[in-house]
Amino acid sequence: MVSTAKFEEGHGSSDVKCHASLVTCQMSPPEGGAAGGSPDHKAPSCGYFLFSLRYHRLVVEVLFTEQQIQERVAKLGREISSDYADRRLVVVSVLRGSVFFTTDLTRHISFPISMDFLSISSYGEGSEGVVRITKDLEENIAGKDVLLIEDIVDTGFTVKYLLRTLASRNPRSLEVCVLLDRRARRIIEIDLKYVGFEIPDKFVVGYGLDYKQQFRNLPYIGVVQPDKL
Repeated sequence: MVSTAKFEEGHGSSDVKCHASLVTCQMSPPEGGAAGGSPDHKAPSCGYFLFSLRYHRLVVEVLFTEQQIQERVAKLGREISSDYADRRLVVVSVLRGSVFFTTDLTRHISFPISMDFLSISSYGEGSEGVVRITKDLEENIAGKDVLLIEDIVDTGFTVKYLLRTLASRNPRSLEVCVLLDRRARRIIEIDLKYVGFEIPDKFVVGYGLDYKQQFRNLPYIGVVQPDKL
């Protein structure tokens, strides 16, 4: 289910209102002053305002709210807990985009796990040749069950490269869990065991995803238009 949201500021009023997924929040002005008149204004009552309103205005559409994300992540955690019960699971997070997703997801896994991280130089669009590992695993994964965590899968080149690299290290099993599947851009078919959401061919930010390293800490997943930023 896709949700949309608008962010607006009331003119001639001391209240700023945020409308998102039927949630309305108000931010009171500082004591003894008008709204925006002091940096020491009262904290907002809505998590959306933890991120500057001017950045929210750059989001043209909210695909998934914070609540929707957390509910889906919790469900994925329960599925993984059931599938990997009594096994030696190593969760491998691909930096940097999947960190938020990995952190929340692993909190919903009901048994002890190992965690490790990979960093790559590019999410190359046209060729796997531009993909290079810049930070490798510290753990030996031979004979262990490995779950690769990605924020988003587009063409499939990056995931194919990572799966081939990890498979060469002889894990007991190797599967993929991805937050967002943008199938419209797929070139290489990849078996994704766990998928959070399938999304349209739009530029998305938030919950770890960025535009030029910005917007990662938005609590929801939204659409921006890079040519207008």
